[in-house]
Amino acid sequence: MHSTRTTPARLVLIAALALTTTGALPLGPHTATGAEPGPATRDRDTTATPAHHPASSARRALTAPTPEFTAPRGYPRQQVLAPDPENPADTSLKLGLTPYHALAPKLNALQALGDRVSVEVAGRSAGGHRLYLVTVTAPETAPQARQQERMRELIENAPAVAAKDPLLKAAYKTPVFFNSNIHGNEWEGTDASLKLIEQLATAGDRKTRDLLAHSRLYFNITANPDGRIAGTRANANGFDLNRDFVTASQPEARTIRRIGIDKQPAVMLDLHGYVNGTLIEPATPPHGENYEYDLFLKNTYANALGMEAAVNGLGHTAEKDGVRPAQIPFRDQEEGWDDWPPIFTPQYAAFHGTVAAHTVEIPLQVNNAAYTGLPESELRRRSAINVEVAGAALRATLDFVRTRRSALLADQIEVFRRGAAGAAQVPVSARTVPGVPGIGPEDVYTTTFPRAYVLPAGTTATARLVDHLLANDVRVTRATRPFRLAGRTYPKGSYVVDMRQPKRGLANALLADGRDISDKVSVMYDISGWSLGRLWGAEVVAVQGGSPAALPLRPVTEAAPVGTVPARGDLRLRLDDPNAVAALNSLLRQGVRVQRAADGSVRVPASARRQAAGLARTYDVLFTAAPASATGTTPLHRVRVAAAVTPGELFALREMDFDVTPVSTAVLNAGFDWSSVDVLFVSTGLNRAALNGTARTALDTFLAGHGLVGRGATGAALGTGAGLLDVTVVEGNEDANGVVRTVNSGPVTAGAPDHGFVYAPVWFTGLGPGVRVERSYAAGNPLVSGHWRALADGSGGPAAAAGRPAVVSGPHAVLFGTEPLFRAHPKGEFPQVAQALITMGHASSGLVEESG
Repeated sequence: MHSTRTTPARLVLIAALALTTTGALPLGPHTATGAEPGPATRDRDTTATPAHHPASSARRALTAPTPEFTAPRGYPRQQVLAPDPENPADTSLKLGLTPYHALAPKLNALQALGDRVSVEVAGRSAGGHRLYLVTVTAPETAPQARQQERMRELIENAPAVAAKDPLLKAAYKTPVFFNSNIHGNEWEGTDASLKLIEQLATAGDRKTRDLLAHSRLYFNITANPDGRIAGTRANANGFDLNRDFVTASQPEARTIRRIGIDKQPAVMLDLHGYVNGTLIEPATPPHGENYEYDLFLKNTYANALGMEAAVNGLGHTAEKDGVRPAQIPFRDQEEGWDDWPPIFTPQYAAFHGTVAAHTVEIPLQVNNAAYTGLPESELRRRSAINVEVAGAALRATLDFVRTRRSALLADQIEVFRRGAAGAAQVPVSARTVPGVPGIGPEDVYTTTFPRAYVLPAGTTATARLVDHLLANDVRVTRATRPFRLAGRTYPKGSYVVDMRQPKRGLANALLADGRDISDKVSVMYDISGWSLGRLWGAEVVAVQGGSPAALPLRPVTEAAPVGTVPARGDLRLRLDDPNAVAALNSLLRQGVRVQRAADGSVRVPASARRQAAGLARTYDVLFTAAPASATGTTPLHRVRVAAAVTPGELFALREMDFDVTPVSTAVLNAGFDWSSVDVLFVSTGLNRAALNGTARTALDTFLAGHGLVGRGATGAALGTGAGLLDVTVVEGNEDANGVVRTVNSGPVTAGAPDHGFVYAPVWFTGLGPGVRVERSYAAGNPLVSGHWRALADGSGGPAAAAGRPAVVSGPHAVLFGTEPLFRAHPKGEFPQVAQALITMGHASSGLVEESG
């Protein structure tokens, strides 16, 4: 559950605590080193999920708020970790690195070296592996640890008070976070961290004692153990975790999010590979417009210079070792390595008060083709150098923290102060960020924050979004009676996000429409638009004027449940949310006789009221009274899906509780039992031309009697190649991505938001007989936020797509040119795919004609 420290009442308490900290015991070597370590405990996992109201259980599982760490107690917090079974297939072994199964014994040994090292199990990976958070600091008694917690809360919740607190300036331990191995086949950060922890555990020099007396160092030893073991970039669910921080669909990302909120690091490194020479952020334009970028750039650039010197000082050269000098993108590149979206770990961390955050890309490639193609001796040589480079970056960062502690702390406080006070952002310039050369107009990105956001209540989508905001430590209040704000009246129960709060940047990043930055740079590193309001299906109103201060609002720690069931009669369920689709599939799994109406909703018989009531609680969905007439309804059965799709799409399908069997060209060529499925969904990995004769005939026979849902160029090519839909497929700029305005016009998109998401957009022309337009790109420039340019010849841009069909259908196919399931993110778009699968999954029973 979200921390109650974000409530106004808590703010009063924190302010009061500020008056009492001056009498607390100061933290320093003369007091901390005399503390006795606590007793060792047995492999305690700190991630048990707290209780919450049952009506929101599935909704909260999808948005996945996470609990806080245990209440403050002293350091060290040591425990004995149970060993994992030895795994000779762990890919780390070939590189001479530490395999995952050796981590628990290694961490046990590090704890045994003294009283500076503590290990907690901070979470579990998608594949069930433990995520280890190691803390290195001078020992603290329980009262000292509580004092640190009070000061940390004071920094966020009463920054103006914290800025003037002399004890806080003298005694607060600067939090530093090192994240390693978030991409599983970029291994060496883990080993560099282990080496550094061992050194810090026993070093007796003055610098180390001073560092640990005034800092807490947190190490996420391997952020992606699934990938570390398998040698894959992604986790066991197939997700790139360093793209997941807006959605937080994966448990590893939620663990990192929780560390950021609960530990509040001022400085962080995210250790990656492989770029030669070593790449050390800060990044190129465009820079995230919601950051306090002047504070971020000042500190990140200064630390980058120190890391660069340390890495180059190792003495590796291109001629001797194949290692080129380090590079800093902000200084050395014009574009192509931006920090615009908060999907990356360092950019997300900035919203939680991290004022120096870096991606560090170590130099020598050992993954992918190199892993399979190079001799083991060469791989081990490269890995050893990479461990040295990562270690140099870590040690340089510790020197930076030790010498600039006071300035870092002041800047973190200032981030939160600006948010709480509603202060203006400070544009970067040579004057505002002295010491950083080359700042130009291309580096200036700021935004105008609204005074508040209002989210009218009553839908599953809104409740999901509120819970997601809370899980991200954004403060949300709820109206206890109707109110009027900036000329509009809102009902009781509406949610209000007052933008005068410490983490206003994150609130705005999640709730704002975003910005079209197509004219700023020629290409982006990754996505450029992600609006949760537009893509999750919740109404989000940006309020520019007025003040929420006098409104009848109370703080909330979770959204109120919305699921209800009428007391009598048949029930109606609109399939306008992924939870509603999951509820439908559950009913069908239980054998309930459900019918689909012409408008895409479903009718549930009164005899299934008990089952519906349970699902209303589980999925927090709204059942209403069904119309008296049963005209235009068709019986439904549970749809079984064969899917050649991305990991994100597969995850979304299973989130909606579809029965899914993954397929591919290879699977079909090996022989596939088509009688086990009702519909085929294709977006990648299935090429009809590459099928052998038997497999192609079997596929065509299935499609002739059933149906296809295709997404993107690959899915559309299958639909047209098999003769299912008479359309011409037009591929836009493959680098384009973002939030687009759309016009819905068919049953597949009935009730869908009037915005969608594109990534390498596709549209359709030359529509033949029997082809229906389900959705079109809006006229004019359909792009709301993101990056979408025309190609050099003028084709492929938003002007070419404007007004064109984006989703089309026929009796045996639905083709999507948008990305309705992208990385399991645009949840308000999921039901379109569900409607398409249900329609095509019943194609042989005539549902297409009846629902059309």
